[in-house]
Amino acid sequence: MGEISCRVYNLEGKRVGRIRLPEVFKTSLRPDVIKRAVIALQSHRLQPQGRDVLAGKRTTAESWGTGFGMSRVPRLRDMRRAAFAPGIVGGRQTHPPVAQRKIEKKIPKKERRFAVYSAIAATASKELVTRRGHAVDDVPDFPLVVTEDIQGLRKTHDLKGVFINLGVWPDVYRVKESIKVRAGKGKMRGRRRKMAVGPLIVVSKDDGIAEAASNIPGVDVALVNDLNAELLAPGAHPGRLTIWTKSSIEELREWNRGS
Repeated sequence: MGEISCRVYNLEGKRVGRIRLPEVFKTSLRPDVIKRAVIALQSHRLQPQGRDVLAGKRTTAESWGTGFGMSRVPRLRDMRRAAFAPGIVGGRQTHPPVAQRKIEKKIPKKERRFAVYSAIAATASKELVTRRGHAVDDVPDFPLVVTEDIQGLRKTHDLKGVFINLGVWPDVYRVKESIKVRAGKGKMRGRRRKMAVGPLIVVSKDDGIAEAASNIPGVDVALVNDLNAELLAPGAHPGRLTIWTKSSIEELREWNRGS
């Protein structure tokens, strides 16, 4: 397979040159490896939890035995109310979770790195990006590479104009339309709203772009050296709509030399 290149665009959406893509964009697609890496990352955020070993057992309930025409579950004294046994109101859990359980999953370093490479290559496929659900009809090229000027934007209004010029704004609008109130008790636990995932901006240096993107729902900004499988493939689904800066592409070229 020969060298591959793509066009470079400025903030007005006009083509200003071409750039040769690094070898990482030739990595084969491995959804299974990406999924393993994403699950490993998600498991690191889980907090161990357990139950009190005496939960549901602080009672003097005893079984009445046979001959009363009732089940032989432990019952409180001087009343028919059952207690202690699992499966009854006020009883203990059958197999409660224990804090000693190991919930953090590990993945080999080379496999984790390959998952990131495969997820990076997936951002260059319009078919995968479309299959993931992004609105990309107006996006001019894949991967989408822009000049380093985008790193210095500090105003949300300016970044919105760049998204419109690059044809990315319809995907942001899709994210806005997807916002809804979560069903269930999660509303009371700090995660009241759900929404889709929007574009990812990969930069080599943050000169204010993270602040500009913080008010646009679904948009994430990441340094190229901080990329991981979950950022590039949220939910273990590869093909996230990604905007690369020209300098971040050059840094990816250094990855190939170091690996």
